[in-house]
Amino acid sequence: MPLRHLNFWIFDMDGTLTLPIHDFEEIRSRLGIRSTFPILESIKKMPPARAAEVARQLHRLEMRLAREAQPQPGAQVLLASLRKAGKKLGILTRNGREIAHATLAEAGLSSFFEKDSVISRDDCAPKPNPDGVHLLLKRWNAPKEETVIVGDFLYDIQAGFDAGIQTVHFDSSGQFQWPQFTHHKITEISALHAMI
Repeated sequence: MPLRHLNFWIFDMDGTLTLPIHDFEEIRSRLGIRSTFPILESIKKMPPARAAEVARQLHRLEMRLAREAQPQPGAQVLLASLRKAGKKLGILTRNGREIAHATLAEAGLSSFFEKDSVISRDDCAPKPNPDGVHLLLKRWNAPKEETVIVGDFLYDIQAGFDAGIQTVHFDSSGQFQWPQFTHHKITEISALHAMI
């Protein structure tokens, strides 16, 4: 189904609706996590006391980054157009709930999303697990065939693909490394205007 016919839109946040400012290798280094290892999954495997301390450190780092959030060029115009067209909008992020709302507020994007349509790692298993997609589908009473997810990383499009919805891979480099999970490809967020 063409994107213009889809009524339910799920967006990744960091690096998709906001400019990418996270240096994940630096974050791993500060948290004592091995290079290239997924951060949340690594914390989950730690002993409880250590995991709690590292999670607190991660929260402080993420909150600092949230205060620096800026919108991706074209994001506000796109979201306004989708809302005007009556589309339902949601966020699916690996951030915590407080971080997600702080980031959206700093980037001037909060008004586009209802509170219960912002899904974080505090609500369900984080991407690439598709639970967050399923949660939004349930809350919206949305058919899979009318739903799409837009993201800049493997975990975003894999979560959508595994949930059975359409996926849009946003990759400003144009490399599009995960074609097996990708239905649509864009190199800038504003390119979605031509597709809707």
